[in-house]
Amino acid sequence: MKGKGKYFMIVAILIIIFVISSFSGIINFITDYKWFSELGYTKTFLTKLRTQLMIGIPSFLIIFFLTLFYLIAIKKKYYKDSYIIPEKKGEKRLNVILGIVSAFISFFISTSFAGNLWFKILQFTNSTDFNVKDPIFNNDLSLYIFKLPLLKEVISLILLLLFIFAIVTVAFYALLFVIRRPNKEGSNVFDFEELTNKKEFDINKLFNKKLLNKILTQVAIIGFLVFIIIAVNNIFNSYELLYSTRGKVHGASYTDIHVTLWVYRIMAVAAVVSGIGFLVGVLKKNKKLALFGPILLIAISILGNIGASIVENYIVKPDQISKEEKYLKHNIEFTQRAYGLKDVTIRDFPVNQDLTKEDLLENEETIKNIRINDYRPTKQVYYQLQGIRQYYTFNDIDVDRYNINDKYTQVFLSARELDKTRLDEQAKNWINLHLKYTHGYGLALSPVNSVTEEGQPELLVKNIPPTTDTNLKINRPEIYFGEMTNDFVVVNTDEKEFDYPQGSNNKSTIYEGSAGIELDGLNKLLFAIKQRDLKLLISGNINSDSRIVLYRNIKERVRKIAPFIDYSGDPYLVLNQQNGKLYWIMDGFTLSSKYPYSEPYKDTSINYIRNSVKVVIDAYNGDANYYVFDEKDPIVSTYSKIFSDLFKTKDQMPEGLKNHVRYPTELFNIQSDIYRAYHMDNPEVFFSREDYWTIANEKYMEETQKVEPNYVMFKLPEEEKAEFLLTIPYTPDGKDNMTALFVARNDKENYGNLVLYKFPKNKNIPGPMLIESQIDQDSEISPQLSLWDQKGSNVLRGNLLVIPIQNSLLYVEPIYLKASNENSLPQVKRVIVSYNDKIVMEKNLDTALSKLFGTVDTGKDDDGIVDEVDTDKIEGDIKDIIDKANDLFNKAKEASQEGNWAEYGNYIEQLEKALNQLNNVSNEE
Repeated sequence: MKGKGKYFMIVAILIIIFVISSFSGIINFITDYKWFSELGYTKTFLTKLRTQLMIGIPSFLIIFFLTLFYLIAIKKKYYKDSYIIPEKKGEKRLNVILGIVSAFISFFISTSFAGNLWFKILQFTNSTDFNVKDPIFNNDLSLYIFKLPLLKEVISLILLLLFIFAIVTVAFYALLFVIRRPNKEGSNVFDFEELTNKKEFDINKLFNKKLLNKILTQVAIIGFLVFIIIAVNNIFNSYELLYSTRGKVHGASYTDIHVTLWVYRIMAVAAVVSGIGFLVGVLKKNKKLALFGPILLIAISILGNIGASIVENYIVKPDQISKEEKYLKHNIEFTQRAYGLKDVTIRDFPVNQDLTKEDLLENEETIKNIRINDYRPTKQVYYQLQGIRQYYTFNDIDVDRYNINDKYTQVFLSARELDKTRLDEQAKNWINLHLKYTHGYGLALSPVNSVTEEGQPELLVKNIPPTTDTNLKINRPEIYFGEMTNDFVVVNTDEKEFDYPQGSNNKSTIYEGSAGIELDGLNKLLFAIKQRDLKLLISGNINSDSRIVLYRNIKERVRKIAPFIDYSGDPYLVLNQQNGKLYWIMDGFTLSSKYPYSEPYKDTSINYIRNSVKVVIDAYNGDANYYVFDEKDPIVSTYSKIFSDLFKTKDQMPEGLKNHVRYPTELFNIQSDIYRAYHMDNPEVFFSREDYWTIANEKYMEETQKVEPNYVMFKLPEEEKAEFLLTIPYTPDGKDNMTALFVARNDKENYGNLVLYKFPKNKNIPGPMLIESQIDQDSEISPQLSLWDQKGSNVLRGNLLVIPIQNSLLYVEPIYLKASNENSLPQVKRVIVSYNDKIVMEKNLDTALSKLFGTVDTGKDDDGIVDEVDTDKIEGDIKDIIDKANDLFNKAKEASQEGNWAEYGNYIEQLEKALNQLNNVSNEE
C-alpha cells in the first residue's frame, strides 16, 4: 500500500505541475473557443486540436510501445546471454525507468510530428489536383505543393528516430553492464576482476561473443535502415531540381537534368547497396566492407559536383541558348501560370492622336472621372476638416466607385475611426478606454474629379452625424471594428457609451449589435484572467447582460480566424447602398514557394500567388465572412475541404458588396513586376532580354519614383461603358517612351481579367517621365511653377495619369500648392493636360481641355457643353506677369553674383509684388 501511495503522490504532483504550467494555455483555449463559437467557426477552431489528437495519440502510442518493447527485448537478450536472473523488486524499477524513457522519446517525436506538421498532413490528405504536370517527371503539381513537403519532414523525423534508437541502444547496453553484471556461469563469460587488473584492455573480452554479436546486429540493422532512408531522400532531392538556381532561370537546367539528376539516382542505388554492405560488414566484422558505403556516397557526391561544374562551364555556357532553350520555355510557361499571367489578353493600341471635341463628348463618363485629386493630400484635408474632435482620425484613403445620383462615379472615402491614444491624458481612465469610448463614427467621401474654389476635395458625405445631398444613405455609421480599434471594449454596461459629439454636449448610446461574449458567471473570471485585468472582475458597471468584444482590429481578427491565408495590408471601407451599413473588405492570398519552374518574386521564396479570398467584416457586428473568388485555385480548394465551415462561394456575397470588389494592388504590383520579363514567350528573346520592360517613372510630389498602380475609370477601346480599372504603364528598359499599358479589370463579370495594350514600336509614345520633362521645359508652365515654389509655398505634383480615349492618349497631372507652415493644407491650384505634343496648365480640367479641343465641360450639366471659355485675356495677363517676374528674377540673380546687394534687394521687392499680382490674377480666374 505504501508503494502504491508513493506512486499516486508522484502522479498527483505531476498533474498539478502540468496544470500550473499549462494554466495560461488552458485559459486561452477556453476563451478562444468561446470567441470562435460567437463567430460561428467552431469547426475551424477545433480542426487543429482534433487533427493533432488524431495524429498525436496514435503516433505516441505506436512509438512508445515500439521503443518500450525494443528496450525490453534488449534487456531480455542481455539477461539470457549473460546468465542473469534479476530480482523482481529491482526489475520493476528498471521497467518504470524504461517506460519513462520510452514515453519521453515518444512524446518528443509525436509532438514534433503532430504539433508542427498537422496542417501539412491535412493538406496531404485533402490535396486538390492542379491538372498540370511538371515537364520533367510528369507528376501533377499537387505532389510538389501538398505532398512532398510533408514526406521530406517525415523522412527527417524517421532519421531522427533512428539516430535516437542508435544512441539508446549503445547507452542501454552500457547501463545494463553497469547495473547487471554478467554471471560467471557459462564458458563464454569473463572474470570482471581479472579483466580490470590486466594492463591491456580488450573490448572483445568485455562482453561475451554472443552478447557482442547481438549489439552489433542491432546497430547494423539501424544503420541499414538509415541508408535506406538516405536512398529515399535522394529520390526526393531529385524532385527538388525543379527549383534549381544553377541555370539562367529558376528550375532544372541542362546540367541538372543530364548530370545532377543521374547523380541523385546513382546515389539512391548506392545508398541501398551501402546499407547492405554496412549490414554484412558489421555482422562479419569486416570494417572495410562496413565503411565502403559511406565512402562511396561521399565519392559519388564529390565526383557529381565536379562533373556538373565541367558540363556547365565547358558544354553549356559556350552554347547556352541552344542547350537551355527547352528549360527556358518551361520557366516562361510555369512562371506565367504561377502568377496568373497565362491568360493575359494582348491587344494592339495604334495610338492615332486624332482626338476631337466630339470624341471627348462621346466619352463623357471617362472625362468626368479623370482624377485630379490625390489620396495623400486628401487624407490631410479629411483629418483637418472632418476630424471634428482630436480623438477622431482617418487611417488611410480608399479608392472605390459608386452609383451616385445615377452616375457611375469614382470616389475617395475613409472611415472616421476613434484613436484613443489622442484622448486627453486625464481622460485615459479604465472606464473611458474600455466602456465609454467604444467606436468611431461615419466616413468622409469625395469624388476624385472635383474640388472646391479653395482647391479642396468636394465632400459628398461629411460631418457627424453623416450628411449628404446624394442618394448615399448611412443607416449604421458606428465603427466598432476597424484598422485603429486595437483594444477590447465591454458593451451593454451600466455606463452608457459615447456615440458622437453634439455641439457642446455628447450623444450617448447603447450597443444594439450581436458582437461580444457575455460576461456572466464563470466568463467574467475567465476573461479577467485572459486580459489580465482585475477591473473586469470587480467593476460595478459590468452586469450579466454585458459583453466583452475582442480582436476588434480587423487585421488581427481575420488572422486569428484563418492564419494560413496571407492578407492584404490595405483593407478598404465599403458602404453597402442596399442596407446603408459599413463593411470592410480585405483581400486574402494563397501563396506557395514550391511551384516547379516558377521564378520567385524578388528577394522572397514565393513563386505562386492567387487572390483567392475576399474577407468581408461588418464594421458594427464584427462578422467575418470568407468568400472564395478563385474557384480554380487548388490551394484554396484544399483549404475549403479542411475547413468546411469557413468558406463561402462568391455568389453568396451580397450584391451591394460585390459591386465594390477591387483587384488588389499588392497582386497587381507583383504581376506587373514579373510581366516586365515574362511577356516574352520566345526563349531566344527572353534569354537576351531584347524586349525587357520597366515600370515607368514619374515626378510625384517633390521626388521621382516608379509609377504606382492607379485605380482609374475610362472606357476600354473595345467596350461600350467606362469601367473601374487598375493600370500601370511600361517603358523599354533604359528609355522613357511608353511601350504598353497593363490593365486589370474590376467590374462584375470582367473582374480579374488582365489586358495588355501594346503601343506601336514605330512611333515614339511619350511615357510619364517624358511628359514631366516637357512640363519642366515648357516656357510658360515651368517659370510659373518655379515662381510659386520660391517663397512661402511648395509646389507638389500629383500622379500623372495616362487616360486612353478612343485610340488616343491623354495625360493629366494635378498641381498642388502648399504653404510652408505645418498646418497648411495642400490645394489643387492647376491641372496640367498634355495631348499630341501640346501641353497646357489651367485652373481646372474643363479649361485645360477647352484650350486643347474647344469648349468641353466635365461638370454637372447634362449636355456636357459650356459657353466659350475666354482664356485669351487671362492667358495674356498671366504671360506678361510671368515674363516680368522672370526678368526680375534673372536681374536679382545677376546682382547677387556681382555683390550688389542694394540692387538685389530692390529687384526682390519688385519680384514679390509681381508674384502677388500673379496670385490675384489666378484667383480672379
